[in-house]
Amino acid sequence: MKNILLISVVFLFACNSQEEATTVEELPNSPFVMVLGVAQDAGYPQMNCKKDCCKAAWNNPALQRNTSCLAIVDPTTNEQWIIDATPNIKEQLQVLKSKTGTEKVDGVLLTHAHMGHYTGLMHFGREVMGTNKIPVFAMPKMTSFLEENGPWSQLVELENISLQKLKSDSTFSLNENIKVKPFLVPHRDEFSETVGYEITINNKSLIFIPDIDKWGKWETNISELIQKVDYAFLDATFYKNGELKRNMNEITHPFVEESMELFSTLSDADKQKVHFIHFNHTNPLLIEGSSAQKEVLEKGFNLAKEGQIIRF
Repeated sequence: MKNILLISVVFLFACNSQEEATTVEELPNSPFVMVLGVAQDAGYPQMNCKKDCCKAAWNNPALQRNTSCLAIVDPTTNEQWIIDATPNIKEQLQVLKSKTGTEKVDGVLLTHAHMGHYTGLMHFGREVMGTNKIPVFAMPKMTSFLEENGPWSQLVELENISLQKLKSDSTFSLNENIKVKPFLVPHRDEFSETVGYEITINNKSLIFIPDIDKWGKWETNISELIQKVDYAFLDATFYKNGELKRNMNEITHPFVEESMELFSTLSDADKQKVHFIHFNHTNPLLIEGSSAQKEVLEKGFNLAKEGQIIRF
């Protein structure tokens, strides 16, 4: 009886181990995109937030989320780039290392000069990594901002970074396998322009727009653009009006409820392309199993997840 019981336990353990092994996602052999963060600039939970929206995350680190960031990885050339240098860059590069075996950065593509999107550049300076001419791709106004304002100007002077000036709607190659096109979007542009990016790999494309004003303020028809691409990672900072105790008419991000209504006429296949990202700490889409999450999924859309692999 003891032997039978022992064999049963061993068999059960083996089955469980096999099941766990099969759930681990293998990395593609060709270039791919990986989600390194999904939260708004300040991450989740947000500093000094004592409200219900953040309590659980303060008490359980597993619920915490990094600031929105994508990695572009080419395993065929052992190169990897990140879109935006966030305040969570050191944690994000460690996550990247756990998947690809290295935290090295072959370049950074910046969207704009708000705190969650460029301040991680400080880690490339002499106080931390002391890097050597890491390419930083930026629009003209963003480039001037970095060149003319400390401490970023020191990164340029000491050649920790090498600024690569971009042109809107002009496609360039990261390498022979990956093409990128920045495009201007309307947003609060106090210090720089704001861009989204289109990434093209194996004739498939992904757009990343973490920050934008209301869709109606953009000269591009977002619904038509979604139909043309294969993946669309879109601004979902706030779920609905009234989420903050302030006049949200002053906040020009598109509410997720607005976006879902705008995209309601898309085909089921096109809706599946949409991955909402860049969630404010008040956004119920950060809460696993929330009614908001269920609504988004039931309507046919997706939510960006940290560690998510996008295959092309």
